[in-house]
Amino acid sequence: MSAAGLVGVSGRWSVGPDVVRLARKLALGYRLYFSGDVLNSEGRKLFEEMARMLVYEHPELKGVVTRARRNPTLGNVLKVLERVLGDEAEKLVREGVEGPYAW
Repeated sequence: MSAAGLVGVSGRWSVGPDVVRLARKLALGYRLYFSGDVLNSEGRKLFEEMARMLVYEHPELKGVVTRARRNPTLGNVLKVLERVLGDEAEKLVREGVEGPYAW
């Protein structure tokens, strides 16, 4: 991992606003974009758009993106989202799964 693209110590990469917007949409829309913890067809469309822009901006992330493309499980997609959103990614996915209320 190259330190040139990192911002701060959170592990978040410096990416464009469109990539961040699509990553947040994917993380918050768990019920829409995942079926059984695997991306469905709508989720794949959204992920592919985000991944295309991300790899264009940061070719060094191609490995983690390719892994998520081949096996689009929640865990692999979350690894990509963590590169884009940092620590916020897991929180947003949890919000998408549990909804706005914590029990």
